[in-house]
Amino acid sequence: MTAPLVEQLLGGSPLALAKVISLLEDESPDAPRLIDELHAHGSSAYRVGITGPPGAGKSTLADQLTKLYRQAGHKVGILVVDPTSRFTGGAVLGDRLRLRDHFLDDGVFIRSMASRGETGGLAARTAEVAGVLEAAGHDLIILETVGVGQTELDVAGAVDTTLVVLVPESGDEVQLMKAGIYEVADIFAINKSDREGAGSLQNLVEQQLGLKEEEGWKVPVCRTSATQGEGIAELKEHVDRHREYLESSGEQAVKSRGRARRLVENLMAPQVMRDFWTQPRREALNAGLDSTPPYQLARSLLDMT
Repeated sequence: MTAPLVEQLLGGSPLALAKVISLLEDESPDAPRLIDELHAHGSSAYRVGITGPPGAGKSTLADQLTKLYRQAGHKVGILVVDPTSRFTGGAVLGDRLRLRDHFLDDGVFIRSMASRGETGGLAARTAEVAGVLEAAGHDLIILETVGVGQTELDVAGAVDTTLVVLVPESGDEVQLMKAGIYEVADIFAINKSDREGAGSLQNLVEQQLGLKEEEGWKVPVCRTSATQGEGIAELKEHVDRHREYLESSGEQAVKSRGRARRLVENLMAPQVMRDFWTQPRREALNAGLDSTPPYQLARSLLDMT
């Protein structure tokens, strides 16, 4: 079954691409074979993650960046992680509607993915789906997080450039102090910068960045107004400069290898846990919960054969 589907995908069929992604999301028995067959066809796609609080304008920024990258001749894949519908279990498609200008563009593939309980801002199969987009010839992949707030740090491990979007008058000052967001941001964008408070927020971010002692890439802070298309060219320049920095410093290869390692580890983890929890171990766990210290109990379970 998988060979014709892979052939169609590699031939440029958007329907085949959508079908493969659906099989991955639905955890089809064919999914592992598809991933392995497509692995050899992966291109060196560059991945940009866009994260930030709800209402920051992430989708509009993704839309504007996509326009510029399409003008530069890139084939763009966009993965938008949306909240999960209580009724269907699928993605609530509100954010994707903001990207509707690209629906008829053969050089852009847009997919909404349901978060399905994941708390890191991405969907469970985001890494695999990004790899499928690579195999389909997309050389730029944009990952937009779900917008749940302070826990959206997984994106940094899934992309090459992490763009953190903030807006004035939204409590971002408090979030900045709590979220450790400075550790993952490669670029800050102060969006909706025509609002009052944009300058003070930019000053705060730049002051905090100035307290970090670091070598190499200096995190820029730019002001944008995505709905007006203002500051987008400058933002793209920062993304391109960060890509050049990663490639020249060798960090690009480190990031790619790290993503590959995490993917294998994540694929292994469920099977390892299923194999570990044999009936004797479950019985030993239940028997020891009330009488055995936790570390001692864990060691005894690990020592069981």
